[in-house]
Amino acid sequence: MIKPAEFTDVTYAVEEDAFAIITINRPERMNSFRGRTVDELLSAFKHAWADRRVAAIILTGAGEKAFCAGGDVKERAETGSYGETEWGLFEIERLHRMVRDVPKPVIAAVNGVAVGGGHVLHVLCDLSIAASHARFGQAGPRVGSFDAGFGSTYLARVVGEKRARQIWFLLDLYDAETAERWNLVNDVVPADELLDKAREYARKIASYSPTALKFLKHSFNADTEHIAGISNVAFDGLDLFVETPEGREGAAAFSEKRPPDFSPYR
Repeated sequence: MIKPAEFTDVTYAVEEDAFAIITINRPERMNSFRGRTVDELLSAFKHAWADRRVAAIILTGAGEKAFCAGGDVKERAETGSYGETEWGLFEIERLHRMVRDVPKPVIAAVNGVAVGGGHVLHVLCDLSIAASHARFGQAGPRVGSFDAGFGSTYLARVVGEKRARQIWFLLDLYDAETAERWNLVNDVVPADELLDKAREYARKIASYSPTALKFLKHSFNADTEHIAGISNVAFDGLDLFVETPEGREGAAAFSEKRPPDFSPYR
């Protein structure tokens, strides 16, 4: 397991002996994740899980432009993968499970664009706070990708079927006020107050019974746990799809800054 001192894509800190702040630190790539990023996020969450000081976890992105823009499509287009990983596996499914399974509330502090896989990450967090300039949306079908597991099925539990289909089928970006109205986020604050508000949430959580919170989190998750099986099938399908000409067209078009042409695949 990668140690925090060895992190290159993520930063990890424990504040006030009460909560951890995990920051995706690739602002030059809109905090998109490659294989290394996912490995480091998994390690950071494990450290927060094991640390008895940590009552809550804040997940955010570096800079003001992006919380997370999902998978690094440019790297995928250039190299055919999301880069080297510790175990030779791109473990994004495992990261989804980690956010759900860690027995401590996870707070997303959305400091900018949350799109694609980054949108899925904030949806999976227990609570989400958005900076007023944050934007939310999906991109998968535009770049030859999809999340037919938690990213769509669980999303429908959060915002309702019609809104979830709107997010995935139209691929528009939605402002923070709309996200709050749709129950995608719990709070919207000015950008310079975002981490302070997340810390305020975390301090409250730190004053409560950790065992009660653990049972509550697992209870909330139990109702949607069947989605994990759907997610496994969906990602198996995605692994095959991204190697097809249709899947490669989306990534290539993104890298070449041109509109994709999916017409031959209808």
